[in-house]
Amino acid sequence: MLTPEYCGLMAEYNRWMNEKVYNVCLKLSDAQRKEDRHAFFKSIHSTLNHILWVDMSWMARFNNEPLPKSPAGSDLFTSFEELTRTRKDYDTRIIEWTKTIQSDWLNSPYKFFSIIYQKELEKPIWVLVAHLFNHQTHHRGQITTLLTQMGLDVGVTDLAWMGSV
Repeated sequence: MLTPEYCGLMAEYNRWMNEKVYNVCLKLSDAQRKEDRHAFFKSIHSTLNHILWVDMSWMARFNNEPLPKSPAGSDLFTSFEELTRTRKDYDTRIIEWTKTIQSDWLNSPYKFFSIIYQKELEKPIWVLVAHLFNHQTHHRGQITTLLTQMGLDVGVTDLAWMGSV
């Protein structure tokens, strides 16, 4: 089970890692970021878009807001500058949101419509919040692999070595 403190730590970790990945991606041309590299979401740019869109979707659910429009096979943001700006804004928003999390809320059940399964599901909120954080880590791992294959290094990625821990 998760604690509010764990959620705050993971939000900080994801911001730290997003900054590192985006800073390395700045070294690439737009064409390099958008090149089909045979990854699950094809390109680095599309994978970054996917991570952000999923974060936006879960934050909307957790805050009882309308879901963002699904990009359905296209990128939510074509501009890397806009993608970067929105990523930074969402990282801040997620960190601030974790400061409001209460243990009893994490232990509550949550009903939502699954876009993947096209039906309503019910899961403990703590599982869904864990997914929010784990999802970023999973897809960033794909991006760091692609960057490594291009001869670029994002540096240390381990949570335990984050400066604020």
